[in-house]
Amino acid sequence: MLPYKTLIVLDRQAPASLSTQIVNALIRHIRQGVLPANTKLPGSRVLAELLEVHRKTVIAAYDDLTAQGWLVQHPARGTFVSSQLPEVKPRPIAESPKPGLAQQTGYSFGKQKQLAIPVLKPSSDLTFDDGFPDVRLAPIEQLARNYRNILKRGFQNHLLNYSDTNGSLFFRQQLARYLHDSRGIPATPDHIFTTRGSVMAIYLLAQILLAPGDVVAVGQPNYRTANMIFADRGTALLPIPVDEYGINVEALAEHCREGPVRMVYVTPHHHHPTTVTLSAERRVRLLQLAEVFGIIVLEDDYDYDFHYAGSPILPLASADSAGMVVYVGSFTKSIAPAFRVGYVVAPPNLIEELGYRRRIIDRQGDTVLEQAIAEMLAEGDIQRHLKKAQKVYHQRRDTFCQLLRDHFDDAISFTVPDGGLAVWAAFSPAINLTALAARGREQGLVFSDGRFYQPDQPVVHHTRLGFASRTPEEMERGVGILASILGGQP
Repeated sequence: MLPYKTLIVLDRQAPASLSTQIVNALIRHIRQGVLPANTKLPGSRVLAELLEVHRKTVIAAYDDLTAQGWLVQHPARGTFVSSQLPEVKPRPIAESPKPGLAQQTGYSFGKQKQLAIPVLKPSSDLTFDDGFPDVRLAPIEQLARNYRNILKRGFQNHLLNYSDTNGSLFFRQQLARYLHDSRGIPATPDHIFTTRGSVMAIYLLAQILLAPGDVVAVGQPNYRTANMIFADRGTALLPIPVDEYGINVEALAEHCREGPVRMVYVTPHHHHPTTVTLSAERRVRLLQLAEVFGIIVLEDDYDYDFHYAGSPILPLASADSAGMVVYVGSFTKSIAPAFRVGYVVAPPNLIEELGYRRRIIDRQGDTVLEQAIAEMLAEGDIQRHLKKAQKVYHQRRDTFCQLLRDHFDDAISFTVPDGGLAVWAAFSPAINLTALAARGREQGLVFSDGRFYQPDQPVVHHTRLGFASRTPEEMERGVGILASILGGQP
């Protein structure tokens, strides 16, 4: 037998374990040919006595070498050096890899072209955005106070644990009261499901209520993110014209007579992107169509809180007695986009299904944030903030529209919106809106070239110009830049 005690010298002061030292020594001798292929090694008990180690140390080393492919263990016969040794010399790599992570996957996956569009987001430059709120007006002090106090209360530690998939009960209780008082919606907590914003709500509802091939009626033009969600679900989009009174309900009725329509998606306050308000007459007619033809009405009321032309018309959900309306809203415009709290109002059986679906996506919402907002609702902080913000945005709308009239009487036309946070502006056909937006970015003014809102149109002359996030002084600067670059337009 080979002198294994001499071949395997162990250093009991070394950082490497004794088992690792045995593994490394045996690999070295196999590589050098001292232990050729098919050589039988001593049994674990024998080698342990020779090396003066515990038998389990040798067993661990043999098992490790076997797993790596250096040894082969045959029951009742013993342990042998493998005849098919692992590759000793690594194969050369054609090119040295660059440091850092790979820039693209080494595998293929399906891509959805309709989703591959830039995300609208704020810019460090002066921006006439899609209609974002001014985060400088957000009630941060009240929210921070409530959030801090909640985390300090020992009796509310349960808020840090797993919670109801439908959302915090206290939040749903306060939200139900708020929706009743502000919108006339007779909801109870059992009718409410919380989400991380309205987009998540629409996505979850599409997964539950729609199947590939279903027909979904949408405005023409429409909120593009909703269109993307419906298209991703494999549905057929049915464009319905939109005029100054909102979506053309009679045109929808004609399609319903020709074939089944599963859902109609509407943004009544105020239609995205055109900002028009769905008239009271059309709301009544839409509810009638929904009941007669069994159409699900998905009401996205993202801009309800900011209406300037008298009192807003109550939502469709406030008059829905047949259970055909699913109401979606959020606090992202009311407080700030970073606080992702939205909600769905619907019959309890749908709310229950939403809870089941959420478990495989998000499990639950932000219970601490929901509690903080619920306390703001209970204390009236949200209501006071909305009253203040509504007054500020109303003034900014008037200022912005006057600036557009004063500087662009011939180049830009628009209807003063009854509410919302943006103007739907029509640029003169002589103006290349794409080139204009590019020149604006060069001068520090960012606004959409309109293709996001009408991607299927060969030539686009409309775009949304948000005013709510800009002070009057910022508006004047932005309008000045726009006027200067329009002066150089052909």
